[in-house]
Amino acid sequence: MAALNDLDRFHLVMDTLERLPQTGTKGLALKERLKAKLIEHKHYIDQNGQDMPEVRDWKWSAQ
Repeated sequence: MAALNDLDRFHLVMDTLERLPQTGTKGLALKERLKAKLIEHKHYIDQNGQDMPEVRDWKWSAQ
């Protein structure tokens, strides 16, 4: 649901990159990778009815 409502971590990072122009071309490249991952994720949800395993099983690390 978070991805469908643009409230997921991908959108959060993309919004942050838009507000930090000093990230330059690296920020733009990351934003494009995140957009591609969101498209992949939405296709996976359409086909499987649930989040991709890398999203569904993601855990905060101690690092």
